[in-house]
This record gives sequence, C-alpha cells and structure tokens, in this order.
Amino acid sequence: MNWASSLRLVAAEEFLSVSGLVLLLVCAWAGDKSARLVTWLAVAALAVAGVLVAPALCGGVFGAEASAFYGQYAADSFSSFAKLLIYGAAGASLLVAPGFFERQGGYRAEYPVLALFAALGMGLMVSATDMLTLYVGLEMNSLAAYVLAAMSRSDDRSPEAGLKYFVLGSLASGILLFGISLTYGFAGSTSFDAIHTALVGKMSTGSLFGLVFILVGLSFKISAVPFHMWTPDVYEGAPTPVTTFFATAPKVAALALTMRVTLFAFGMQAQAWQQIVVAISLLSIVVGALGAIGQGNIKRLMAYSSINNVGFMLIGLAAATPGGAASMLVYLSIYVVMSIGGFVAILSLRDAEGNSVEKIADLAGLSRSKPGLAFVLAMVMFSLAGIPPLFGFWGKFVVFQSAVAAGLVPLATVGIAASVIGAFYYLKVVKVLYFDEPADKVVGSMDGVHAVLLYGSAIVISPIGYLFTGWLGGLAQSAAAALFHAA
Repeated sequence: MNWASSLRLVAAEEFLSVSGLVLLLVCAWAGDKSARLVTWLAVAALAVAGVLVAPALCGGVFGAEASAFYGQYAADSFSSFAKLLIYGAAGASLLVAPGFFERQGGYRAEYPVLALFAALGMGLMVSATDMLTLYVGLEMNSLAAYVLAAMSRSDDRSPEAGLKYFVLGSLASGILLFGISLTYGFAGSTSFDAIHTALVGKMSTGSLFGLVFILVGLSFKISAVPFHMWTPDVYEGAPTPVTTFFATAPKVAALALTMRVTLFAFGMQAQAWQQIVVAISLLSIVVGALGAIGQGNIKRLMAYSSINNVGFMLIGLAAATPGGAASMLVYLSIYVVMSIGGFVAILSLRDAEGNSVEKIADLAGLSRSKPGLAFVLAMVMFSLAGIPPLFGFWGKFVVFQSAVAAGLVPLATVGIAASVIGAFYYLKVVKVLYFDEPADKVVGSMDGVHAVLLYGSAIVISPIGYLFTGWLGGLAQSAAAALFHAA
C-alpha cells in the first residue's frame, strides 16, 4: 500500500494531531480564559474523529483488512470499535471538567489539549500491529495521563497521585520494553504478523520470557492484580474528571491492546498465555472484591470495582475464541457507560461550600434530599454488581457464557461465586443511600451537562439497554472476527 493510501487510513489520527496543535496555540495566545472554548472544540474534534473511524466498523471503503505503513497500523473494525468507545469516553470526561475545576480555583486551558493527545495515543495503541507503534501510542497516552493526574493544584493528593502514577508507570513501561526486546530477539521482528508466524510450534524459553514481561507491562496498564497497586491512590488523588477519564478511555485502549497482542501476535501460543490470563483474572476478581469491602471513600471503592471488573473481562480473553473476544468487547462497552454514570454522580456530590463529598458515610440518607441522584447512583451500583434486570448483568452473562463454551467451566464457576462477594460492597453503598440516618452533607445541584450524562447513562444501564443487545453483539462479533481473521 502506498503512502497516500496509508495517510487516508490514519485520517482520524491526523485530524486529532492537527486539532491538538491548533488548540495548543489557542491556549498559548488566549490563556486560561479560553479553557471552556478549547474544551468544546476538543470535544468536537473527538466527534469528528469518531465519524472518520466509524466506516471501518463495517469494513469501510478500504475493507476490513486495511493496514497502513507497511503493516504497522491496522484500520479494521476491531480498532474502529475501540476508538469509538475511547473518543466517546474522552468526550464525556471533558464535558464534566470545566465546572469541577472552576469550583476548585481555576480551569487550565491545557487540560483538554492533554486529553486530546492522550486520545490520539490511545487510537495508535488499538490500531498498532507492530511493537514500535504500540510503544509510541502507549507512551503518548501515558505521558499525558501523568500530567492530568497531577492537574489540581488545590488538592495535595493530586500531585502525589501524579508522582505515584509516573514512577510506577515508568517501571511498567520499562518492563514492557524489555519484553518487546526479548520478543524481537527471538522472533526476529517487531511486526505482530511476523511474530505470529515465527512462534509456530514449541515456544523457546526466551520467547516465553518476552511474552511474560509484555503481559506484566500490559497488566499494569489495565490495573490487573498483582499490578494494581497504583489504582486506588491515583483514582482517589486525581481530580474526579481525570478519574472519570482514567476509568474509561485508557481502560478501553489498554484492554484492546492486550487483546490484539495476545490473540494476534501470540495467537499461535495461546496455551502459554492462557494460564497467565486465567491467574490474573481470578486474582483481580477476588482482590478487587475483597479490597473494596473496607473502603470508606467512594472513589477508592470505584477503583477496586474497576480492578474487579477487569478480572471479569479477562475471562472473555482467557477463552481465546472469537466468542470470548466479542463478549469482552460487549462487557467493556457496558462498563464504560456504567463508569461514566457512576463518576458523574460522584461529581454531583458537593457540600454547601461546593467541595466534593467523597466519604461514603457522608452519603447517608441521600435518597431523601436528592432522590434522583441517589436513584441513579444506586442503579450504577446494582448494575456493576451484575444484578438483573439491569444491563450490567448482560456483560457478566456473556463472558461467563463464552468461558463455558470454551471449556473453562471452573473459571466461570469461580467468577460467578466471586460476583456474590462483590455484590456486598455495592449493596453497602445502596444501604447507606436509602436506609441510614441522613447526614445532610450533599446540598449542591448538578448542571445541565451533568444531568444529561447522568440520566443518559441511567437509561442505557436500565432494562432498556437490553434493546441494544443484538446491535451491540453484532458489532462486537464483527470486531472480534476482524481480529481473528488478521491472526
């Protein structure tokens, strides 16, 4: 494929790059007073990028197998599916940011630009079909994320979160790079396709070590146990709009990248990485559930919830089948909506001075003072727990179904049992909202953008969401089929 065709395939990334640079100039010339305008322009840029990648979801004009730059970048339906989730989650996270930061003492214009460049990096991650492209996209996302975590100057926890994220993230990137180096040495190429072909038959010890180190680095990015230690501190310390961003868009990118690396690059050695994924999945489910039980901060609870949910998603990956990959994408889509709804609800929890209310005990009796907010927050908790008839149940159901179909009945059984444990801490929040004596701490009201996102996500995770199961499942199967066809 010539360079002109390659440039057409990366139109979304080109548009985001140019938009980010132009908005950066606007920030430099107009200063922080342009922050709201830059935010809306960044959201518009993400929307345009979504329009540019959407045709590839069904094959597009270039076909489902289109690749750019001599096999370093894939413009297939799998990457399109992931990018639409990334751009949507990033846009929602940007929309809730201005009100929060203005109450905290000032909204900086570079915030939306950093989020835009992070989304650009995530787009490269999910389209990467070469270890070099993978690493460039990963670091572009990570460098922006480190700054975003430390964005709040009025909260001492924010710089601490940024520093922890940076130090541990750098360590994980080094481990990942070492794994890539080993894989290159034993496979003779950084191309996923070449690695897939080279690793046929018995896997050498060196290649196995490369695979292990790559999975360790990626496990950090998806906050899977035992590489989850950064998640609760960063979720709690980072500004809540940033936490909303971290819990959604980068999670999609990292999980999609993990899928492409395992199912495509190391697709011929599924028996080698399946055992690792099963172990990480079980540990994440159990540690996430048990770790959340004693949390008194709602953001830390959501951090452990994300660890727990990553464990459930990895059950679909462990199946190593197109059905398992499709179920993982379905779960991921539902999880993004649940997370947006949950964190927008948390953003709406403010006291009389406009400060954020994060202690679970301070939410006591919220159903009496803010019935609508309490109801949506309770819906999110029930849906995250996987309690029918809410839509979160469907995500768990499809991954368990794919595990059983792949013969992983013990894994599915343990996952179902752990779901019961996890339900405890979600129900604890609901109990505080509806049955404890009112604390009367939450008095703030939400603005229009918060209300739209809050009630919009509530509609999707309600039983109405089941109306989309056929459509969502079809898109997920198409995306998974493209991934396996490439392998």
